[in-house]
Amino acid sequence: MTATESPYRWRWAALFVILAAEVMDLLDSLVTNIAAPSIRADIGGGETTIQWLGAAYTLAMALGLITGGRLGDIFGRRRMYLIGAVGFTLGSVACGLAQEPGQLVAARVFQGLLGAVMLPQGLGILKEIFSEKEQATAFGLFGPVMGLSTVGGPILAGWLVDADLWGTGWRMIFLINIPLGLFAIAGGLAFLPEWKSARTVRLDLAGALLAALGSALIVFPLVQGREHDWPAWAFALIGLSIAVFAFFAWFENRKSNRGGDPLVEPSLFRKRGFSGGMVLGLAFFSAMTGFWLTFSLYTQIGLHYSPFKAGLAGIPSSIGMVVAFVSSQALLKFGRKVMHGGLIVMALGVGAVILTLQLAGIDVTPWQLAPALAVTGLGMGFVMAPFFDTVLASVEPHETGSASGTLTSVQQLGAALGTAILGTVFFEQIKTNSFVHAEQITLGVEIAMLAVVFGAIFLLPKHARPHSEAGPDAPAEDGTGQEAKVAA
Repeated sequence: MTATESPYRWRWAALFVILAAEVMDLLDSLVTNIAAPSIRADIGGGETTIQWLGAAYTLAMALGLITGGRLGDIFGRRRMYLIGAVGFTLGSVACGLAQEPGQLVAARVFQGLLGAVMLPQGLGILKEIFSEKEQATAFGLFGPVMGLSTVGGPILAGWLVDADLWGTGWRMIFLINIPLGLFAIAGGLAFLPEWKSARTVRLDLAGALLAALGSALIVFPLVQGREHDWPAWAFALIGLSIAVFAFFAWFENRKSNRGGDPLVEPSLFRKRGFSGGMVLGLAFFSAMTGFWLTFSLYTQIGLHYSPFKAGLAGIPSSIGMVVAFVSSQALLKFGRKVMHGGLIVMALGVGAVILTLQLAGIDVTPWQLAPALAVTGLGMGFVMAPFFDTVLASVEPHETGSASGTLTSVQQLGAALGTAILGTVFFEQIKTNSFVHAEQITLGVEIAMLAVVFGAIFLLPKHARPHSEAGPDAPAEDGTGQEAKVAA
């Protein structure tokens, strides 16, 4: 917005429409953690099927998000948001109607790809319609919504599975997206602004394929390798993924130097805040997602909790997150120290879960787990609350489309990696250990991952910086570097 341009009239309504899309994504990335045992009992599948129910969605989302952000630059963010919302809703219906594991995993891939078209448009739109002063408030709402959805999703999923509404069982965890999707579509039509680019941007299809190939080459062997007793090809594919990502970086830089339209703006990686945020996001969301997957599996398979009881067991963590989100606003002046403190608290909480399992064993109750989970959630909240605002603060307006898609893609890729890594550790351990010991070992790996996250936070600037040296009154630009217009 320019200095003389009035704020977009429906910006706060648009924010809640965008948050609705975030809720749908978060619910669907987590609900299969709770419903997986019931799904497997109904339509079959092995242990890797449980992992693919989550990984197929988050990997497809990661593969498509960078391209999704660029599609918004090319065809308009409102238009792509609506296409994504319609497709995501249809994908949810396909998941709810699946009759065998292959169909369900395929539907999850479709759901993730269309979600990847929808989600990055929201962050880009928010950067355009809110002033720099209001952006902190707008992005600040993402933390509580993400926190409540992270734990509320499993609770809702558990209740829906146990309630067996109209005989749907686990299928209702996907079919419930129909009213949510209709709200997102109607809200998008009514409140999201049109966004017009000053010139045509070309889609970097080759770059998109390289990014997709590199991501798939690392997640696939991590999930399937255990089932095949870790053959040589699994490690070869992981090594090949590193080579593909290196070639991708070279290719994108070369395209930018030649005046083309790269999928990811190379200038982003010269920004300390953004490049550090990429490493941090990959490590943190991997650790967080892996924690909830293995905890949900342990409570149901090891402790024989019902799906609803397993979901309720996470409530203390939700309370801890809310407390962190509310109090973190007063602590922002301490910059990245807040995130460091959050990681220490989270690690202490995970350690307390290990100790609780050691003392109570197979008879542990949700009440006994509550203090440790509350501390774990508190730590998660202190890391998550300032994450997006800190990382996106240094992004220039013309980099918004690429940055929002890339950052959210890293978040989803981290979730897929967490599902693959910690899920594999858990299933590998229950072959030779008791469920209690297997979960303790898995949580030990979780603490090691948090140590990596702690180091990654040092890559961030000590404090969030203004996103543009030109100041808050600089004209908004599109994904091409040209001035863009937001129509009310």
